[in-house]
Amino acid sequence: MMQFNALLFKELKEAFRDKRALAAALMLALMAPVMIFAISKMAIKEAVEKPDIFINVTGAEYAPKLIEAMAKENILLLSDVPQDKQTLWQERDVRLTIPESFAEDMVAGKQIKMTLSADYSDNALRSPLRRIKNTINGYSRNIGYRRMMVRGIDVKLMQPINLIEFDEAVPSSNAMFISMLLGIYLLMAAFMSGLSVAIDSSAGERERNVLEVILCQPVKTLNIVLAKLSCASLIAVIGVVLTLVLTSVAVSFIDLTTIGATFTLDGYTIAVLVALLLPICLFASALQLFFAFQAKSFKEAQSTVSMIIILPALIPAALTFIQDKPKWLEWAPISGQYLLMEDLFKAVPINMEMLFFTGVVTLVMTVVLVQTMAKKLTSEKTVLALS
Repeated sequence: MMQFNALLFKELKEAFRDKRALAAALMLALMAPVMIFAISKMAIKEAVEKPDIFINVTGAEYAPKLIEAMAKENILLLSDVPQDKQTLWQERDVRLTIPESFAEDMVAGKQIKMTLSADYSDNALRSPLRRIKNTINGYSRNIGYRRMMVRGIDVKLMQPINLIEFDEAVPSSNAMFISMLLGIYLLMAAFMSGLSVAIDSSAGERERNVLEVILCQPVKTLNIVLAKLSCASLIAVIGVVLTLVLTSVAVSFIDLTTIGATFTLDGYTIAVLVALLLPICLFASALQLFFAFQAKSFKEAQSTVSMIIILPALIPAALTFIQDKPKWLEWAPISGQYLLMEDLFKAVPINMEMLFFTGVVTLVMTVVLVQTMAKKLTSEKTVLALS
């Protein structure tokens, strides 16, 4: 135990001595709340407000009522665009073509073909195009209902089934975009915060011949690995806790009630998150140490280990495309923790069996990595980077 304490003290002293590297390691924890705050404000503004849309309408004089209905929804003619937004909307180039026979076809009850042209792959146009289509479809539907009423036909005949929907989601579920971002940022904080410490204490020490000197001492390789793992994991835990605390503060400045949502991090939520993320911090640091020890140089270790940090972003993104998720994903590291975080943020009761097994599986894989590293450090090939 004395050996481990001495080695851990040495690792902690070196990790906290380089303030610049430590600040860079915790940068994600500091930036994540700022990004969540900015994205949330933009999403709420998009959902609540109806900013002006300017479109180039050909044949506007043939359908004045339609133009008036669009104006009520802040969909305006390009000729009315302010000077400071003129270049922007000219580049977006949204065009609506109204045929010359609009009024005659309307009176005759014929179907009128109008053309809406734009770059549908442009993300910036996704919301404006949706608003334009909804407005035109609503205007068309109202005219259809009026025609039926004039002919003495009950408009309910057009809707034989009235589907009544009850949204049973709790208000916190409406803040899913914040929950998803926070879940991914927490996993990334667990992987990124201890990254520099893990590389420096393994490949860095080997390049500076410090590792060789330590191994010449009468110490167990298992204690060396555990000391390095404990130090890197501690930095990762600090990053996760900072992300949680700062995000909680940042979200308190966002008025989610405007979209009927709430988001709070109470004591129970924080306790479950810590129980979920503590094994991930250990697993992430063990994985980074393992690959850093396999690299032949510090530079190679940086390249190899940096690829691991995409896992916390890649796996949750892949899970959104899987409709019927296999059972083993609930127990696997990262995917299991992310699925449980989804339930937690939706205020769904946590499956304690799933929480236990995903933690155990993550810790077992960490132990396997630690034992493998301890065994490899007894070989000259690993210490001198000969293989």
